[in-house]
Amino acid sequence: MTNFDPETIHDVEGVPIHSVHRHDVVIVGAGLAGMRAAYEASSEFDVAVLSKVFPTRSHSGAAQGGVAASLANEEEDHWEWHMFDTVKGSDYLGDQDIIETLVKEAPVVVREFEHMGCPFSRTPEGRIAQRKFGGHTKDFGKGGPVLRACYAVDRTGHAMLHTLYEVCVKNEVRFYPEFFALSLIVRDGVCRGLVAWDIINGGVHVFHAKTVMFGTGGYGRVFKITSNALANTGDGLSLVLRAGLPLEDMEFVQFHPTGLYQQGILVSEAARGEGGYLLNKDGERFMEKYAPSKMELAPRDLVSRSIQTEINEGRGCGEDGCGVYIDLRHLGEDKIMKQLPQIHELAWKFLGIDCIKEPIPIQPTAHYSMGGIPVDIDCQVLADGKEKPVRGFYAAGECACVSVHGGNRLGTNSLLEASLFGRRAGKSIVRFLRETRAFPELPSDAAEEALGEVERILSADGSEKVGIIREELQEKMMLECGIFRDAGKLEKLTGGLRELGKRFEKIGIDDRSVKFNYDLLEAIELGHMLDFTELIVAGALRREESRGAHSRTDHPDRDDDKWLRHTLAWKRDGRIEFDYKPVTITRFQPKERKY
Repeated sequence: MTNFDPETIHDVEGVPIHSVHRHDVVIVGAGLAGMRAAYEASSEFDVAVLSKVFPTRSHSGAAQGGVAASLANEEEDHWEWHMFDTVKGSDYLGDQDIIETLVKEAPVVVREFEHMGCPFSRTPEGRIAQRKFGGHTKDFGKGGPVLRACYAVDRTGHAMLHTLYEVCVKNEVRFYPEFFALSLIVRDGVCRGLVAWDIINGGVHVFHAKTVMFGTGGYGRVFKITSNALANTGDGLSLVLRAGLPLEDMEFVQFHPTGLYQQGILVSEAARGEGGYLLNKDGERFMEKYAPSKMELAPRDLVSRSIQTEINEGRGCGEDGCGVYIDLRHLGEDKIMKQLPQIHELAWKFLGIDCIKEPIPIQPTAHYSMGGIPVDIDCQVLADGKEKPVRGFYAAGECACVSVHGGNRLGTNSLLEASLFGRRAGKSIVRFLRETRAFPELPSDAAEEALGEVERILSADGSEKVGIIREELQEKMMLECGIFRDAGKLEKLTGGLRELGKRFEKIGIDDRSVKFNYDLLEAIELGHMLDFTELIVAGALRREESRGAHSRTDHPDRDDDKWLRHTLAWKRDGRIEFDYKPVTITRFQPKERKY
């Protein structure tokens, strides 16, 4: 394998390879997972972080309600209780050895953030404040809700993200803001770097690295109604597929119960944790029909299905009947403005609703991906999805599947997972680099795939428009692969995705420049979304059961005999290939999931 030399590459006209950057560690994504790993590794090594947005605009900052840890600051709590809730919440698809690590290390991770300066809300005694959250209980589910969610009013992710950015700057982490990853360089089972596009100035940059980590986040933008930022287009998942690597459990997509009606913008679960009620158009507090012991504090998948059932049966509100209400009025102005100020602001700015005086119309919104890039407990990406690691390649956060969430994620476990496994990834990278001094060689065609993609899109002059295809994709995914699924809808969607893929080959763009060319970026993002949505649909069609967030109306029961296993999927020569691996069960045997 010859060394890469940019002088030997014939550049696309107007698209130069500007430079080759060399760093010990290159991290893609500046959310909690990426920056926590960067902070950990930067104490000893040269670390670079690429982000398609400015780091503090990363989507981790949109997380509102809290981060889970059994600190027992205000009442009794234990990591075993947190583990049970997470296992049960996962519908027994989460790997219990990994979950045990998550809940045991959670208090350490949260207290480290406190020592970094994260401004958590406080109890009167000065301890980190904690609130109730859906699915988090006392005494292995025998007791009521427990105070486990550590929070900074209703801006917890924002506070944690800015804290990490500050300590990364202090540690001299090199940031490349507004750089868009185009391709991953993996040869012979070794990750050698990646290729990225400079959004501001244009041009391709090659990043040569001893280690690469993906913290690229989720892909909620494939759905019409979503809480996800515009940047959440699943780019990292597509690059992994194109590198010949698998994805895991992609059929499991969580819909948050409470997105602003017709907007999808998140109304934090903290609103229910603080005591908010869910009401249908008739003013009925309907959760007593679906989860009488937990009511609004049941897990997200159950609450989302309950809301959608009310809507489907004609008890929804709004002009299209596709909403219900969350009522905070009984909490009082003082509590709302002190504990839920952002919710008050969002409802007022986007819907013109003053939640002190009126209930907020909401509807379920695509929120979180339980599946992703298969990794081990040290965040090494697994080439076979099971045991064989890709040397020098790591992933953590929502883009990864470790798997702690299984079929459904409990609220406040996402900020925890991103922070904790970002930390573990950083420690794993440090161990690797202490033994690895030389850079791996770069192949002579390292930038070829990326340059070819840019050239194709910049010269595209077809009649199809990226925006129209994207909107149709989002509508189809929402209607046919949403909260409730069945074989007929999924088979129809499979054909629809193939047709969208053919139309994507005939796109045309208007902007041929290289600086701030969002026609180019949106076309690349659409290609990424079309890559992995096929796996979501194909996995959902094959999994003939209902488990967690995957609810098949034609297979309404959970089937442990056949489906207590993880899905692995590859795209090879345009076809999807599947394999499976067992779920790790240690302390808690699967049983019927009731609330």
